[in-house]
Amino acid sequence: MLVHNVLTRIEEERGRFMHWAPLFLGTGVGTYFALLSEPTGPIYASLIAFVAFCALIAWLWPWGFGPLAIAVGLVGFGFCLAGARAHYVAEPVLGFRYYGPVEGRIVKIDRSQSDAVRLTLDRVRLDDVGPTMHATTVRVSLHGDQGYLAPAIGQRIAMTAHLSGPNGPVEPGGFDFQRMAWFRGIGAVGYARVPALLLKPPEPGIALAVSRMRQNISAWVRGVLPGETGAFAAAITTGDRSAMGKDTIGALRASNLAHLLAISGLHMGLLTGFIFQAMRMVLSLWQSVALRYPIKKLAACAAILSGAFYLALSGGNIATERAFVMVATMFVAILFDRRALSLRAVAMAAIIVLTLHSEALVEPGFQMSFAATTALVAVFGWLRDRARNDGAWRASKWARPVLAVVISSFVAGMATAPFGAAHFNQISHFGLLANLLSVPIMGALIMPLAVLAALLSTAGLGWLPVKLMGPPIDWIIGVARFVSSLDGATGQVPAPPDAVLPMVAVGGILATLLTRRARLMALVPFVAAALLWSQATRPPVLISSTGGLVGVMTDAGRDLSKPRGEAFAALSWLENDGDAADQETAFARVGLTGKPGHLTAKLGGAVLIHLTGRGAGDRVLDACGEADLVALSGKPTTDPPANCTLLDRAALSKTGAVALWPDADGFRIETARARAGNRLWTR
Repeated sequence: MLVHNVLTRIEEERGRFMHWAPLFLGTGVGTYFALLSEPTGPIYASLIAFVAFCALIAWLWPWGFGPLAIAVGLVGFGFCLAGARAHYVAEPVLGFRYYGPVEGRIVKIDRSQSDAVRLTLDRVRLDDVGPTMHATTVRVSLHGDQGYLAPAIGQRIAMTAHLSGPNGPVEPGGFDFQRMAWFRGIGAVGYARVPALLLKPPEPGIALAVSRMRQNISAWVRGVLPGETGAFAAAITTGDRSAMGKDTIGALRASNLAHLLAISGLHMGLLTGFIFQAMRMVLSLWQSVALRYPIKKLAACAAILSGAFYLALSGGNIATERAFVMVATMFVAILFDRRALSLRAVAMAAIIVLTLHSEALVEPGFQMSFAATTALVAVFGWLRDRARNDGAWRASKWARPVLAVVISSFVAGMATAPFGAAHFNQISHFGLLANLLSVPIMGALIMPLAVLAALLSTAGLGWLPVKLMGPPIDWIIGVARFVSSLDGATGQVPAPPDAVLPMVAVGGILATLLTRRARLMALVPFVAAALLWSQATRPPVLISSTGGLVGVMTDAGRDLSKPRGEAFAALSWLENDGDAADQETAFARVGLTGKPGHLTAKLGGAVLIHLTGRGAGDRVLDACGEADLVALSGKPTTDPPANCTLLDRAALSKTGAVALWPDADGFRIETARARAGNRLWTR
């Protein structure tokens, strides 16, 4: 009876199977990334055979078990797809610390978290490094005075730099930069403190020509609009955020307006939507054209082409590519006389993105953009149906734009809030207010003026629309600064367990796709995720991968062992704790006692000593006489006794960052390498 009911329910959903396909495909992709060891060849061969068997079942029995076989087969296919993608993007990774000459061609210019100019180089040459260990793409931050070099896309430069392979998570289960770098093709990262030298001017090539055009447009926009206004305009037109100040970016993040900087779904939708409506309106002015040709489809083609140009101009990053796939799918639906804004179109876009970039599933951009788009399409579809069936739901004509902005801002904010809080540990309490005051300005003034600037630039008049963009941009920046300055503008939340976001995603999909009372099933994963998140605990003690930084949890928050240095790890720990304090404030807390270079902390019944500074290696034996575990930012001069656990730089280089938990034996060690597993990007 149960099997019959399940098959009946599946059959009822047969017509909407496309809506469910991303869930099954994403489950397979997510399973691949959740593994702790890399699948072997026989596993892939077995899965491929299983997927083929499911396809055969679906072909022989299209009804009944057929849709179920497709669903299960999509899970296996998603797993294989993610594995194939991970092997396809494989590039050499630098396996040791390198200091010496570095030559390469500039392919990207941006800024690091410390606000330094950062260059991505390809065709790299390192001194006395074999081809198997030779990273072909590196990312270098330029510190100090760089002399007269003005970095430009396509230049070949030389410098003396410190390089190493991409680092692992700063704590067990934290953000995995190694994985992100693997799929970006980055084999080494580092920094240079001496000026870089220009070896060759920019080389010819279509890809580099587009990048140079992007850089030139960005510089031209900043020349027309100086200061933060021009930097904002350059960011939304070309994706170049290198000129944005840290304070402005911080205000935009605190007010939940940072999405206005990223060229993603909002920008692509506003641009292509404006082109579509404008082209359709222009073509309708000619009666002969309007009566003879399908102007709606012609306008859709123009919108797709404009989106493709915007994709190339913005640098073609994954977030923008994902946004282009989404809007292109919707406009292609118009070409085939289908509804543009439908869950089917969103599902098709998700399938395409997962097929092209399966790693996007574990990135915040994919999760937030598809959560917002799915929620918006579902809610506005529900409102449209209610208005069609019940005239009382139909708002007056003048109120519709206002209601649309309010509803879309609220729905998108609610849909993305769990993902934003989980990834960035921050909630903007006044984000709805900031978006209501800014998004209409973005759509009604800034994006149309940007399109007009592109059109008039051919006649040398593009500066005029760019100038007109200034006041609206200043308004948005002013709103961000005002909202972020309000008392209680942001709230901090701790990092959730790994299972929380998958539960939220499943709950959202069930709430969107199920009908009537069946929607109540969505409450199960939502409630489970909320309970799991509320019970999340943070590690009592964290030790960085260098051994130079230790953080001990206290009643007032985490106490850090030093006020400066290893800032990325320190701030990441505090953010994951849901703590808004800076490193110096955390250092002033009382959790680690003793004198500089010899700090002591207690973990349950165990004692931890942290040794740093000159002669730290000579003090290991004395420290082991007092402690159960010694963390050392260097190398010991003598071996520790058997009853003393030593975490020195050599040991931590193998384990990565370490978390300590109390247990019956005193303490339990959890390593970042063990949590990350033995994967392609960790070897």
